[in-house]
Amino acid sequence: MGYNPASMAAEEFINDEEILESLDYARKNKDNLELINDILEKAKLAKGISHKEAAVLLECDDKTINDKIKQLAIEIKEKFYGRRIVMFAPLYLSNYCVNGCTYCPYHYKNKHIPRKKLTQEEIKNEVIALQDMGHKRLAIESGEDPVNNPIEYILESIQTIYGIKHKNGAIRRVNVNIAATTVENYKKLKDAGIGTYILFQETYNKKAYEQLHPTGPKHDYAYHTEAMDRAMEGGIDDVGIGVLFGLEMYRYELVGILMHAEHLEAVHGVGPHTISVPRICPADDIDTKEFSNAVPDDIFEKIVAIIRIAVPYTGMIISTRESQKTRQKVLELGISQISGGSRTSVGGYVEPVRDDSSAQFDVSDTRTLDEVVKWLMELKYIPSFCTACYREGRTGDRFMSLLKSGQIVNCCQPNALMTLKEYLEDYAAKDTKKIGEKLIAEEILKVPNENVRNKAMEYLKELGDGKRDFRF
Repeated sequence: MGYNPASMAAEEFINDEEILESLDYARKNKDNLELINDILEKAKLAKGISHKEAAVLLECDDKTINDKIKQLAIEIKEKFYGRRIVMFAPLYLSNYCVNGCTYCPYHYKNKHIPRKKLTQEEIKNEVIALQDMGHKRLAIESGEDPVNNPIEYILESIQTIYGIKHKNGAIRRVNVNIAATTVENYKKLKDAGIGTYILFQETYNKKAYEQLHPTGPKHDYAYHTEAMDRAMEGGIDDVGIGVLFGLEMYRYELVGILMHAEHLEAVHGVGPHTISVPRICPADDIDTKEFSNAVPDDIFEKIVAIIRIAVPYTGMIISTRESQKTRQKVLELGISQISGGSRTSVGGYVEPVRDDSSAQFDVSDTRTLDEVVKWLMELKYIPSFCTACYREGRTGDRFMSLLKSGQIVNCCQPNALMTLKEYLEDYAAKDTKKIGEKLIAEEILKVPNENVRNKAMEYLKELGDGKRDFRF
């Protein structure tokens, strides 16, 4: 099977031979400064670079070049996303799972972890706890178990989440991270009003993938890898991809994930809405020492920068797996979405005493949402709770065309500031509110369109008077 980005067969659009050739090409050209500078000049156009070109940048160990890569990533991030950082939280519904994934404590052989599945009443309580923090956007997570976690349970849970209105709180966007499924089930998720469908590939190396997933439905590499095509066939406009860095060689994974993005562009005319970059980390029954491909911080930062350069339009997500220090470094290099106040255990938001016995992974950044919001604003970022594009139908190619043209700033900047204002009015600590009000006053003046800017200023005043949910 040869390489074909427009193919619908996993082993053709993620082609092992093409990846190995790209890595060999990168090794041979790691010191070819003429080629590398040509790649960087192309990247400055902010239209992306190919997986092979990205591999060359990753392989290059020239300090001056690496500094240029990081600086370019910072500029491209600023061009498309400004200083806005979208806030979200994961909500774990169930840790029942029939798969045998060797890196995940949910694997069916693990007898240490207590198995839990939230009832709809428990989901309601979890969501109220999240709303009381100030969250407006959730990513629901569940193990794969057709008996305990059927699609009907997921759909009912989404309906429950959207139906909860508590004080001024409401979850306005539910993203879904569940196992690969059928076109029919993706249609059901679309009809339920989900935002982005998220599925991590874990690793793009088929041989390693099958070894890491020895049993269960997830063992089927092709079915898993082709899931995004089925999701988009089912009508889901926005899909999010990712790999778990540290399972396989990071060079291979970087090329693989960029090939996946190129495939989605080639077939559907729109690439991934988000790319996530988790790293393997400790968890119950999982020892990271068993994984020899762990990615050091400096390489991880470079990977983030190169993904931002290669896929300039995509949202990039970092989770609470990473420390505050690491998160701060990668924010400027490309990350546009982060979680805050996260719990990775089932029922973790209501528990009065923190109980991580049912957690999927250890959380490094344990700060509250308010602490994360305050920290971001002190760094001059704009924490955004915006869900306007999803609710206004600006998804898929409609969202991407606005983003690529640069017009999105007249929506995103005021929407970010207005949702931040809501947060400050309803949930923020006194010091956080003080910093936020000053930031809003400075940033609203940067909205390019005068009419939008003036209208946003009116809305901000009304938000201060108690009204809610304005959006462009």
